[in-house]
Amino acid sequence: MSDGSFSPVAAARTLLRTVRSGALATLASGSGDPFASLVTVATLPDGTPVLLISDLALHTQNAKADPRASLLLAATGGEGDPLAGARVSVGGRLRRLDKDTREDAAARRRFLMRHPDATGYAGFADFSVWVLEVSGAHLVAGFGRIVAIAASDLLLDLAGADQLLGAEKGSVDHMNEDHTSALALYATTLCGAPDGLWISTGLDPEGIDLMTRDGGHSARLVFPDRVRTSAELRGVLVKLAHAARAAD
Repeated sequence: MSDGSFSPVAAARTLLRTVRSGALATLASGSGDPFASLVTVATLPDGTPVLLISDLALHTQNAKADPRASLLLAATGGEGDPLAGARVSVGGRLRRLDKDTREDAAARRRFLMRHPDATGYAGFADFSVWVLEVSGAHLVAGFGRIVAIAASDLLLDLAGADQLLGAEKGSVDHMNEDHTSALALYATTLCGAPDGLWISTGLDPEGIDLMTRDGGHSARLVFPDRVRTSAELRGVLVKLAHAARAAD
């Protein structure tokens, strides 16, 4: 059930892109009992959750025996009823990425952008990058806003955006080095986030992910139109910067 102004898919995607930690539920090796643990999370460009976890952790041992898992991401913080915030439970199967591959390097880079403190242990031999291959999701976003979401709806279609994605690292680095004032305007004026030292942690055809350098706040700026190339990205970012300055 939803009203005309509420998009379950948009709400779930926002949680995926902005919540930096969540509860990972796996099945205990041997007994099969449910086991929940706290993990830090990032995403691939399509929204697939990315984890950096140790072989020594129980949830990793569980995933090796049975890859079925669920990840709960909740919008928390502030005062009041903790159940009043939106949350999404994403189900699927965990898959370990082979080290020293292009897939691993790309996922690892996006994770470390969201969690720079992890750089100190990311290279340890027992740590590996895993992805949760999504089978579906369950969103709870308030009264009458409880929705099952198919994986094909939750994840972003990346067709036709190869050039943009190939240039993503350079585009993000450029924004973080030369356009921090624009990033701050995107976050505070267009997303309604608090003041801070804002950076970009990633981008994709649908939007740009933002975070304060201390990791205290995250935001997601959705583009008015889908972008597929670096040229289209520059155009939409300039327009959004003008709009933010005019509204500031």
